[in-house]
Amino acid sequence: MTDDVSDNVTKVAINGAAGRMGKRLVALGSEDKELQLVAALEFAEHPDLGKDAGVVAGVGEIGVLLSSGLQFDVDAVIDFSAPAGADGILDSSLKQSAPLVLATTGLAEDFGEKLKDAAERIPIVFAPNMSLAVNLTMKLASIAAEALKDYSPGADVEILERHHRFKEDSPSGTALKFGELIKAVMGQEKEAHGRSGRPGARPRNEIGYHAIRTGDNPGEHTIVFGLMGETVELTVRATNRDCYALGALQAAKFVAKQQPGLYSMFDVLGL
Repeated sequence: MTDDVSDNVTKVAINGAAGRMGKRLVALGSEDKELQLVAALEFAEHPDLGKDAGVVAGVGEIGVLLSSGLQFDVDAVIDFSAPAGADGILDSSLKQSAPLVLATTGLAEDFGEKLKDAAERIPIVFAPNMSLAVNLTMKLASIAAEALKDYSPGADVEILERHHRFKEDSPSGTALKFGELIKAVMGQEKEAHGRSGRPGARPRNEIGYHAIRTGDNPGEHTIVFGLMGETVELTVRATNRDCYALGALQAAKFVAKQQPGLYSMFDVLGL
């Protein structure tokens, strides 16, 4: 696409544009006056390549065809694909010096080092969850952890997450991020992923994760701080996937204006 756009408009490419989240990004991004969708990307064998991305997303023609390569000059790339797709788009973004919003979960353990290296050359927003409500709840969880870290006789932390039947990674990246933030404050050293049999009394330095997969649930997380005689619970629920898409689009506007570095949704939202 060669149309001139205002300096106020962020030119965006979406990787994974024909997926569940990609379609919502296309639909919502095409309506945002501060954005111009210039590329919609999918893997090379995708059956919808060459079709209008708006038609695939169910919003009618938008003049952007699904393609398999980043061939346009963009201000930001949003990746909501799969681990292999995230790895490929990171390489493409580096080649074109394109700022990147990375929202794909289930990434390999060694991907973190590659991401840090890439962030020395381009600005990257990386978050397991793009939702405003989820990130606000993460901040509240950190505050609760700080308040309870020296509580005697101690606070037990359990993290419950519920997602749709199609989700492939477990526990969710968001649940793990909640745990990471809490451990950084409270110092737990062990993790339990579900429990069965006779595991014995609950260790004091443990965080428990429990993953539920059911129907078309777009995502729920509950953080339980169990005390003696009382309980604190933080719960955040998504009623549809638009909250994740809207957060990613906001992150694209943010990252397009940043210097190289690794940013989080806390940075995007000013939390």
